[in-house]
Amino acid sequence: MTSLRLSAELLRSLLAVLFLTASLASAAEQSYRVYVGTYTDKDSKGVYAFRFDAASGEFGQVELAANTPNPSFLAVDQSGAFLYAVNEVDAFDGSNTGAVSVFANERDTGELKLLQQVSSAGAGPAHISLDKSGHYVLVANYDGGNIAVFPVQSDGRLGPRTAFFQYTGSSVNKERQSAPHAHEIETSNDNRFVFVPDLGTDELMIYRFNSANGSLAPNYPGFVRVGPGSGPRHFAIAPSGKFIYLVNELSSTVIVFSFKPSSGQLRQQQTISTLPVGFELENTTAEIAVDAAGKTLYVSNRGDDSIAVFAINSHDGRLSLLQRVATGGKEPRHFTLDPTGKWLLAANQNSDTINLFAVDATNGRLTATPHIVRVPTPTCVVLQPLQ
Repeated sequence: MTSLRLSAELLRSLLAVLFLTASLASAAEQSYRVYVGTYTDKDSKGVYAFRFDAASGEFGQVELAANTPNPSFLAVDQSGAFLYAVNEVDAFDGSNTGAVSVFANERDTGELKLLQQVSSAGAGPAHISLDKSGHYVLVANYDGGNIAVFPVQSDGRLGPRTAFFQYTGSSVNKERQSAPHAHEIETSNDNRFVFVPDLGTDELMIYRFNSANGSLAPNYPGFVRVGPGSGPRHFAIAPSGKFIYLVNELSSTVIVFSFKPSSGQLRQQQTISTLPVGFELENTTAEIAVDAAGKTLYVSNRGDDSIAVFAINSHDGRLSLLQRVATGGKEPRHFTLDPTGKWLLAANQNSDTINLFAVDATNGRLTATPHIVRVPTPTCVVLQPLQ
């Protein structure tokens, strides 16, 4: 009896330990550090950071993680060891270019230690990303109207660029489209192609990407042209890789393309507005994202100050409006979905807030929550899992 009692007690102890370990692991997986890119022409000093609990939706205290000028867009490598930021400026190191800053990420504190600053190869860099292998950093220079690719070395620093393309041309909006403006650069899901929306020329560029050496070659055809004055800004790719969604900043529309991964060819399927019927005020769209299940698409409106939520038809990728929800602030420049799929964090640039929305797991609809954190001039939000 004593032996049986001890065995039962030992079993209960082991189960308790296993339960606690599983609970801690689950909690760790749902805890993140949020890094926020900003413009530093007013109250901001650089990149900010705070903790986010995805179980409760609660935000932690905001701290300055790195003092650096205009870190308007950020990217974190897969290991979480390094953070890359564009410095959206027009002069760096005596040249008419912006910069890319490389930071070592102090995982325990969230502090970012500057390792390197290099020229972005063009003025006013607006977007930065890593390819799917994590071996290359890709940069789109808005004011310079060009793109560049840099290799990532073993210590996180960047080597000499492996690719560069300078654009030419213009379009019908004389104020915004008098010159090329590369606004985003990302690889396809399979890492074989690179896409670049050019707001100034109303084109979406398509390149073949060689992940062995970081080179780019124009695809055939090398671009698709959209309606004059549309102003392509950002895009999102369906998890299936079969559809690409391009948001047009100036026309406040989303274009749905079918995509052939074998050839890199795009075919336009649909164009849909992000605005309410009869809306007549000034509006520009900003960010676009597809949820992990490929069922819902989100787009931010600046002017209407809302996020438009669309259901995705799984067969042809077409969109139908589900909802349009106010972001609770002004000029929602960027937003992100957390990895659990439970939350959307919206960065309201002109009201200095990041507002949290709950995501309905069944239909993707958004509900505002009381969780709001103040960050000066937020322009980009990225999440890093804490373990």
